[in-house]
Amino acid sequence: MNSFEEGKVLLINKPLKWTSFDVVKKIRNLIRIKKVGHAGTLDPLATGLLIVCTGQFTKKINEYMAQEKEYTGTFTLGAVTSTYDLESEPRDFKPLENISEQDIINAARKFIGEIEQIPPAHSAIKVDGKKMYELARKGKEVKLEPRKIRVSEFEITKTELPLVYFRVVCSTGTYIRSLAHDMGKELGCGAYLSSLCRTRIGNFKIKDAMSIEEFEAGIKDKELSHQKMKG
Repeated sequence: MNSFEEGKVLLINKPLKWTSFDVVKKIRNLIRIKKVGHAGTLDPLATGLLIVCTGQFTKKINEYMAQEKEYTGTFTLGAVTSTYDLESEPRDFKPLENISEQDIINAARKFIGEIEQIPPAHSAIKVDGKKMYELARKGKEVKLEPRKIRVSEFEITKTELPLVYFRVVCSTGTYIRSLAHDMGKELGCGAYLSSLCRTRIGNFKIKDAMSIEEFEAGIKDKELSHQKMKG
């Protein structure tokens, strides 16, 4: 049994536009074992920390998924999108002249603590065995129930309207896209998520993560040295 089958936890910095499954598939092909899974989906337009478990360690996935998460990113104020991010076109544009930085900070404070959040219609949550985004794309409306989540920290780090830079520490199951949308409602001008990076899951940090290219290079180096030893 190779070390990947015995079990490893890989910290990967997910590239922009890759799905979380794209990362799993790539790693599966590189290490040539089937038992590979990730601990918590990142949307294609998000980057950052993805925990990938291999072999026996896939049993730990639920344990890692349950841990607190930290994100940084930007909201764009003054418009909304149907997906709550840049997967769809901004619409319903509104002026921002009357919105101050203090208004934004005050709005953010209202979302700190245990709150109820309605997930986006374009999400992977299943309703009657079908993923929400599949139903949404077909134009079917499904009423989603609010879920209890916890936001421990919600810091506005900079404002350059229409952009608002933030840092959020939250429980598993929190949709940052929904947080952006709800912030827009609170401010009365609309908002959508324009960039997102997951920087921490529990004690695992983005600074310790490797790119897909670095992981691939490491695997190829090992294969080369193994071949040299055989030769």
